[in-house]
Amino acid sequence: MDGNKVRCKFCQRVLNGGISRLKHHLSRLPSKGVNPCTKVRDDVTDRVRAIIAQKDETKENSCVPRHKLSEARSNGIISAAKAPMLLEVASPISKVFSTATPMAPPSLNNQESAEKSIALFFFENKLDFSVARSSSYQLMIDAIGKCGPGFTGPSAEMLKTAWLERIKSEVSLQSKDVEKEWATTGCTVIADTWTDNKSRALINFLVSSPSRTFFHKSVDASSYFKNTKCLADLFDSVIQDFGPENVVQIIMDSSFNYTGIANHILQKYKTIFVSPCASQCLNLILEEFSKVDWVNRCILQAQTITKFIYNNAPMLDLMKQFTGGQELIKTGITKSISNFLSLQSLLKQKSRLKLMFNSPEYSTNSSYTNKPQSITCIAIVEDNDFWRAVEESVAISELFLKVLREVSGGKPAVGSIYELMTRAKESIRTYYIMDENKCKTFLDIVDRKWRNQLHSPLHAAAAFLNPSIQYNPEMKFVPSMKEDLHKVLEILLPMPDMRRDITNQIFTFTKERGMFACNLAKEARDTVPPGKYQICYYVTCLCIKE
Repeated sequence: MDGNKVRCKFCQRVLNGGISRLKHHLSRLPSKGVNPCTKVRDDVTDRVRAIIAQKDETKENSCVPRHKLSEARSNGIISAAKAPMLLEVASPISKVFSTATPMAPPSLNNQESAEKSIALFFFENKLDFSVARSSSYQLMIDAIGKCGPGFTGPSAEMLKTAWLERIKSEVSLQSKDVEKEWATTGCTVIADTWTDNKSRALINFLVSSPSRTFFHKSVDASSYFKNTKCLADLFDSVIQDFGPENVVQIIMDSSFNYTGIANHILQKYKTIFVSPCASQCLNLILEEFSKVDWVNRCILQAQTITKFIYNNAPMLDLMKQFTGGQELIKTGITKSISNFLSLQSLLKQKSRLKLMFNSPEYSTNSSYTNKPQSITCIAIVEDNDFWRAVEESVAISELFLKVLREVSGGKPAVGSIYELMTRAKESIRTYYIMDENKCKTFLDIVDRKWRNQLHSPLHAAAAFLNPSIQYNPEMKFVPSMKEDLHKVLEILLPMPDMRRDITNQIFTFTKERGMFACNLAKEARDTVPPGKYQICYYVTCLCIKE
């Protein structure tokens, strides 16, 4: 076909992205972001899965020599310059300060010395290792490198006085520019609760808009955290800080008396929506998944293997020899996420684990084989039912881990959460097309959390007005969004003349009239974020744009 498009000969669906996406389509693996084929024969699916698995195995094997070389050079310390870099969404700090110019790579000895000093700084001050993923982390290192030898960092007194005030002023100027946008785009107030080492209940308030997210203030609510009226008054004061006319929605986590505060806001402010934290709701879905009997049994069996390996230093060294230094245990922000990420890792290392437990290095070493857990682990690794359970658990959980990554990635989730959740549910139906009981088990969990906690009419309205969804012929669920869209319009547009105008504009949008019919608008549907798309092409539909 034209360009990079291919057609599936079984279901006749046209796919963008070439042969790779076709392979994932035929493999019926829902975790690859491609709708699985519902008509492909089982023998074809098995062959395609074998091809994909072989390709993944080849990629992993190719990483082993590079890992050993890095180890040899750094005596066990992996150089940050050689390790893969994690990409992340630019933080507000990186938007305030320009990126430093890259410098020439230092010599190996200087590199190791610098890395050791940085590592010691992290260890001595008990810093979270995720700090190293911050965009401002590398900016700081580059800026120090430009100063050359003899540079002395600011003192604690300078940091908490002069520099704090200076940075606060610069960020304040940035926020003033963003506040001007609120009259057009509105803003979202985010309430995030946490408990410090003194057991105080603290609430961080942030304000988010299409441009960026800013910290507003932190409140110690320890004395009245369980008092709904006092919390409602606190939220009232925050809403007044931004102006009720500018606030579109409030997002809060379940630590609050969610129902009581939400009802108060909805009754007092007729044009403000209240939504729970999407990340927290997705965590709860994965937690419920992990409680399903056969999934929980699979997780416990996997933990038997990992505990046996990680509680024995020689065994851990042997495992890393066979996996090329790859870890089996992966950590996430919650226990359930960590469990499913570890199952993914375990599945990737399936063949190597089997090889290890059957190797002479293992069978001839009494420190491994004499332990009572050894026989249990060998039985689990050789159990095909266990691996089938792992594969199913990974396939189902990855659907929602993907949604979690999307909504936690720094981009506004309101325009995509509806689509992402609908796609995930459709993938469950496709994956369990021959097993109605399992399909119902997982869909009931998702529907219960979605209906009772996560779903908001605002999600459906934003999805309806998202051009990449509205104009996608594969989106069968667009008509179901109209009811929620109308609910939102009745709340946001109380005057009949405003509703009349937007009705005509929605017709123009859905029928691809005016600016929406031009080639530039069509090409931008899937490549330009909805917020920027609206600025460029909603010229004749100002009510929708607002």
